[in-house]
Amino acid sequence: MRLNLLMKTARSVSFEIEDGSVVFTNQNYYIYINDEFYAKTNKVVNSLFELKPDTNYKISVCNDNEQYEILEFTTDYEFVTLNVVDMGAKGDGVNDDTSFIQAAIMACPPNSRVLIPRGIYKVTSIFLKSDINIEIAKDAVILAETDRSKFAKLEGLIESYDEQSEYNLGTWEGNPLPMFAGILTGINVSNVTLYGEGLIDGNASFDNWWKNAKVMKGAFRPRLLFLNRCNEVSIQGIQFQNSPAWNIHPYFSDNLKFIDLRIENPQDSPNTDGLDPESCENVIIYGVQFSLGDDCIAVKSGKIYMGSKYKKPSKNITIKQCLMQNGHGAVTVGSEMAGGVKNLLVKDCRFVHTDRGLRIKTRRGRGKDAIIDDIIFENIVMDHVMTPLVLNCYYFCDPDGHTEYVWSKEYHEVDERTPLIKKLFFRNIKCENCHVAAAYFYGLPEQKIELIEMENISFEFSKNCKSDVPAMLDGIEPCSRLGIYVNNVEQLVIQNVDIKGQMGEPYILNNINSINKK
Repeated sequence: MRLNLLMKTARSVSFEIEDGSVVFTNQNYYIYINDEFYAKTNKVVNSLFELKPDTNYKISVCNDNEQYEILEFTTDYEFVTLNVVDMGAKGDGVNDDTSFIQAAIMACPPNSRVLIPRGIYKVTSIFLKSDINIEIAKDAVILAETDRSKFAKLEGLIESYDEQSEYNLGTWEGNPLPMFAGILTGINVSNVTLYGEGLIDGNASFDNWWKNAKVMKGAFRPRLLFLNRCNEVSIQGIQFQNSPAWNIHPYFSDNLKFIDLRIENPQDSPNTDGLDPESCENVIIYGVQFSLGDDCIAVKSGKIYMGSKYKKPSKNITIKQCLMQNGHGAVTVGSEMAGGVKNLLVKDCRFVHTDRGLRIKTRRGRGKDAIIDDIIFENIVMDHVMTPLVLNCYYFCDPDGHTEYVWSKEYHEVDERTPLIKKLFFRNIKCENCHVAAAYFYGLPEQKIELIEMENISFEFSKNCKSDVPAMLDGIEPCSRLGIYVNNVEQLVIQNVDIKGQMGEPYILNNINSINKK
């Protein structure tokens, strides 16, 4: 056992109990703060709150065998605290507290805290400011207004005075389009920490935001947390629920941490992705638990306009010790990835009752900058995932998604519209109760997937398999108990892969230049 410090503030800390477990420990652990008992836990990632600023702490963790590990640290300096109640916030769930919370944020000096204590705070949009901490304390609820006429609208593109450049505020599914400001919104802010044991509730339902969800009414639906061109932002401990659209959406932002969060939406809620880094760099996602109505994590980099103009890929992203439940994809890449996705590591995670585990989605038309490279999945446990591994280069999104150019399986000339998938690595993965297919990889004939490596992976199908399509592309039929299907790959490496309960041949391999199977 080893304790790893993940992040700290003036009043909180998060750490990992590293003992070889995935998300939940195999035994109980007991946490002590300065030798006083604090809590029992079976989580790998833990957070402690209500600490004092600029104070030395010793965390001791022991198991039933009385094996101890110690973590020592000093909390950060804090200048002052501004309590939103002192600013006039009622916290009664009836009165609008937006202006009072905003006043506390704007008045807060650097290295200080805005405290949102116990209560229900009805708000529209709260805008963040650089160099402050915001604590949503235990039993505090940020409850969103549902009247869209009260929300600020962020325009997609605003032309500059010289008519040569532009300012991008709003976005929707990879395009610069008008959107309502998020419940919490950061624009060009840096050095911000949002933490606590409280709740951000988007208050969305099929009576308001989710009704006719694909129709833009004034602007597209807000996110719970929207970060546009931000830097050095950390989110710790908070619960997010009932989002009108994507829950957390970092956009063209760098150096981000998301630690020990809970993100929950109903399984039938539309487009309520959990956490979607879009054109972001250096992102850490640790110990986050998801249960929602769409992809749990979706890594993106815009559709063709944003990708080709700004050429900013999402890269250097680490996802570790996360639990993904009930979503369409556990970790998805794309389909809006015209700027590329590089250096993605998903490790020590658990996927349960999702349609797919890894889900890479692209298509002709994403462009020559749409390069996916160095995607690593390592030490993953999946249970009741319909198809654990999916790579689909024919994803039928957008108005032209069902045209011959997108769905044709024939060779097309490589041009500026053609995406590229390079190296993918899958290691030490256990998949139980699969239903549709073990793995489904379908590349483009004109630009094949360069390399797929699969090592130490076991697939076992459920006794009561459901039938469905393994990937969303035209021209395939629903199936069940399909083994590993691979089409249009330069090099395929398979080592120590076991498939149990499939129908027919375990492997269907087409148009592969080199196969190394051990």
